[in-house]
Amino acid sequence: MNFETYPFEKLNNLLFDITPSSEYEAMSLTIGEPQFETPQFIQQALKDATHLLNKYPKTAGESYLREGMRAYMKNRFDLDISDSQIIPTFGTREVLFNFPQFLLHGVKDALMVFPNPFYQIYEGAAKAVGARVEYLNLTKANDFLPTIDEKMLQEASFVILNTPNNPTASTMSLEQLKTWVELALKYDFVLLNDECYADLYLDEPIPSLLNASLEVGNSEFKNVLVINSISKRSSAPGLRSGFIAGDKKILKEYMVYRTYVGCASPLPLQVAAAKAWANQEHVDTFRVKYKANFEVAKEILGVDTPKATFYIWLEVEDEISFTKELYQNYNLKVIPGSFLGREGQGKGYVRLALVYEVEKTKEALQRIKSFMESN
Repeated sequence: MNFETYPFEKLNNLLFDITPSSEYEAMSLTIGEPQFETPQFIQQALKDATHLLNKYPKTAGESYLREGMRAYMKNRFDLDISDSQIIPTFGTREVLFNFPQFLLHGVKDALMVFPNPFYQIYEGAAKAVGARVEYLNLTKANDFLPTIDEKMLQEASFVILNTPNNPTASTMSLEQLKTWVELALKYDFVLLNDECYADLYLDEPIPSLLNASLEVGNSEFKNVLVINSISKRSSAPGLRSGFIAGDKKILKEYMVYRTYVGCASPLPLQVAAAKAWANQEHVDTFRVKYKANFEVAKEILGVDTPKATFYIWLEVEDEISFTKELYQNYNLKVIPGSFLGREGQGKGYVRLALVYEVEKTKEALQRIKSFMESN
């Protein structure tokens, strides 16, 4: 299938022959993995459910997990989601990879459209199903927001949005999301928003694509889907808990497909995830931490604070040289933007993941500032 080398493997290859400075402790701002402790109530729920390891989990997810997810949608987005409009998933990577294969199987000359730069699973799914790909290039000129090309969308089978965005940290407004829903209905393509960073807003809550769907009168969410994950919001990537929600007609058929995939979540993980999804208070504590990190970033690097995510899309002259020399001189890893994009997108940027406590984040950013000032 000729999959591209994953960005982190590219980074390892790039830095392989470089010996980092021994004057600094090794640090990495490469992976979007929260480094905060998973809340104790989630850990305890997992421990208390280990007796369930002797049971097979249902592909559809247990009722208590679905209830927790539906409670989340109500609490966070004021959305009343029926049981037929949501499917628990084993994180979101697996659904992003296998859902396009389900949706586009047998579709002649299928076209997938997604942002560029992007989360590489989008591309992998397109390759796996043999779909053509068109990019929604995110550039400084368009504020890193997807530009609408109706000629392209007329041919589209499946469009992925990702707002709040990884890696650029841009965020689309409700009005912009409404326009995309209207286009999905007009041209009859399936529209999915990857909302894994929707809870990491710094001030004002970020709406869901499903909110936009309701706003334009599409109450059944025809052609509209969202995915979300517990990993970022609850600092619990090891729970591997996500969901896909929206158009129940699509999800009914997808549920049958998932029966054969074999990606049901173990019951102890489901118990803990249900508790985490139903609780919003613990997420507020993480938002405070991320906001503090961005305040430090603004103070040290002079960068603007995004509306959401924990990423800085830092503009540099040469992202490859920057990455290599920063590692060599300051023992700090970042990811070149060009490793996350195609056709030159991401060139001239590096992505910083501010996933540590503020003091450690401050140390990393000070190293970056010192490096930039010395060049």
